Amino acid sequence: MHVLQPAHRTATGWLAAIVGSVALLLATPAISRAEETNPNNYNCLGSIAAGQPEVGNEEQQVRYTFYCSGPVTGYQLQAQIPLTGIQSPPLVRANATGAALTDTFSCSGEVPGYALNCVGSAKAGYETITGQFAIGTKLCKEPRVDPLLTVTYAYLEKGVVTQAISGPYDLGRPKGCPADARSGSTRLNPKAPTGSHKTHKKAKKSNRKK
Repeated sequence: MHVLQPAHRTATGWLAAIVGSVALLLATPAISRAEETNPNNYNCLGSIAAGQPEVGNEEQQVRYTFYCSGPVTGYQLQAQIPLTGIQSPPLVRANATGAALTDTFSCSGEVPGYALNCVGSAKAGYETITGQFAIGTKLCKEPRVDPLLTVTYAYLEKGVVTQAISGPYDLGRPKGCPADARSGSTRLNPKAPTGSHKTHKKAKKSNRKK
């Protein structure tokens, strides 16, 4: 897994890096915003699952996939367990046809760390972005990784760089894992572990018998 230089620790530094990169990439003013989804309130959907093993790397690879209702020039995945490796660049495909696009992103982050930051361009909405990161535990071992996604869009409007940010979105727990007491719970929609109520009742009955 290819790991780039450590990313800035603060959100301010991360957004500044995105704006700087996009300002160099953009050469023409953005088209009318009126015909696009509000970039501060995108609809984004995604998920995670087991990734492709890498030769010579025994770490657990995790594949993430997502798309948003508008163009994206940067995104961050924030995990609640340490990330031990980051793959770059992710693959960008047309959602309708599955065809690979020339749109691309470059990703970096501290390793080990809790976030990966990517800058680049998905020029249209509903382009599917797929990448990988590594974790130091098995995919289905609790606590299972459950990353939050935040996306940004920066563009030139009358010669001025304008930026928007949307999220967070919960990509959820890994697909393909057996159900357990925490199934159905996510970081943005936490639920009490199933079976805990029954266990509590059994404990009460046991205490009464004593």
